[in-house]
Amino acid sequence: MEKISKFLRSRFFLGALVILIEFAVLISLYVWLSAVFLPITIIAYILYFVTVIYVLNRDEIPEMKLPWLVILLLLPVVGPFVFFLLSSNKASKSDYQRYAKYAKKIVPHLQQTENIEKLKETDIDAYAQARYLYFAAKSPVFDKSKTTYYTLGEDFFADLKVELKKAKQYIFMEYFIVQEGIMWNSIHEILVSKVREGVEVYMMYDDLGCIATLPDNYFEALNDEGIHCVPCNKFKPILSHIHNNRDHRKITVIDGKVGFTGGINLADEYINAYIKHGHWKDTAVKIEGEAVKGLLALFISLWNMQPVRPLDPDKYLYGILKGECGNGYVIPFGDSPSPIDTEDIGKTVYMNMANCAKKYLYICTPYLICDRELINCLCNTALKGVDVRLITPHIPDKKAVFLMTRSNYSRLILSGVKVYEYTPGFIHAKSFVSDDKFAVCGTINLDYRSLVHHFECGAWMYNTECIADMKNDFLHTVSMSQQVSLKESKLNTFERIFAELMKVFSPLL
Repeated sequence: MEKISKFLRSRFFLGALVILIEFAVLISLYVWLSAVFLPITIIAYILYFVTVIYVLNRDEIPEMKLPWLVILLLLPVVGPFVFFLLSSNKASKSDYQRYAKYAKKIVPHLQQTENIEKLKETDIDAYAQARYLYFAAKSPVFDKSKTTYYTLGEDFFADLKVELKKAKQYIFMEYFIVQEGIMWNSIHEILVSKVREGVEVYMMYDDLGCIATLPDNYFEALNDEGIHCVPCNKFKPILSHIHNNRDHRKITVIDGKVGFTGGINLADEYINAYIKHGHWKDTAVKIEGEAVKGLLALFISLWNMQPVRPLDPDKYLYGILKGECGNGYVIPFGDSPSPIDTEDIGKTVYMNMANCAKKYLYICTPYLICDRELINCLCNTALKGVDVRLITPHIPDKKAVFLMTRSNYSRLILSGVKVYEYTPGFIHAKSFVSDDKFAVCGTINLDYRSLVHHFECGAWMYNTECIADMKNDFLHTVSMSQQVSLKESKLNTFERIFAELMKVFSPLL
């Protein structure tokens, strides 16, 4: 009863309730007007046909059109109203205007093509990916950078604290989830001590991502301590599509020397200090050297979209210290909702890796709810004789999402993809590694939220030190996982019907 009472008092429940009431009132008013006034009824049906034509001709994948066509079919009068109110997956106009205003100050710091041309002479597949990221995501390729891979959140946490304590000038942190506990409290203590030493500390967290983990206006308490903090996409109980565009990135940058990214948030389950869904398997990568500039640019770009005092890119992006040199090439890259990014960058990076894989492609993802194009790409890669292996959780965090993930197994297995479930618990890692030379470690899941709606990031790597570690970690994780057979992948009738219905509407969830 106490948990129920706490939930009913939470701002998530109260906010959701207000939004539902708003929705019910607007729909009721619209239906009443359509029934009472003939001209409005005529306009409603004209709007219906116009909306159907518009949806059919939208420049997007068929899977994004289908749920709206079903809604329009089932709700011919109300459907268009709901569509125009909630259909957009774009960043808000004000966000885009702020981005455009400051982006031109950041881009000059990233305009370098020398390494792309070097790759053209070394590896045409690496060159193609680097060129794509340069032009589509404004993300250059860096050499002279060292990479370190973390196989568990506990290892990442230990090293993160060490690096934070070394900070002399500034610390930038951006995370989807922050929750008070062993992990965040330890980091918070270090940040406060660094502020007292004169270090600049800037922090962003996603307000909707933290709606159940942090008190409302928690950022104000951090600001009072001298930590410059802003919640991204501050949750407001209004009926709007803006809640779609969450900040799912995980970034730490320290003095321009060291940067971290990966799947790990700042909450105790990520370091197994709190057992939530069995053993929590997550990964991250540390970058040292010139490539830190890529993560720094991502943080500054999103910070300057917030309604706070902007950061001056010249102050931080000039004079990045070389740090320790390493082998290979690194591209820290971001993915944002349109119109900030006109491409689905994360999806394209993954598909490019799959298409150029010759020997193997190993994938970790907590969710597998993506469009037919990406599923086909993985199937085609396996059919070419490439060893494609995929690890997903065995203990789910969301049962409906887990069922939708499993509904894709049969197609993949029939094409030769080896599917495994991480038996000890939940795998939250998001990584691709192939052919001992390419890898991506970041925040991008194989689901519509990550691939279309969210602000995401990752590090693409070519011939770096940690690629061998990523491969070995994957094979070790496979040894602790159970392979799913074709027979085991079959869903019963009820599960299949539910999964297929959910698939129709999954792009909207």
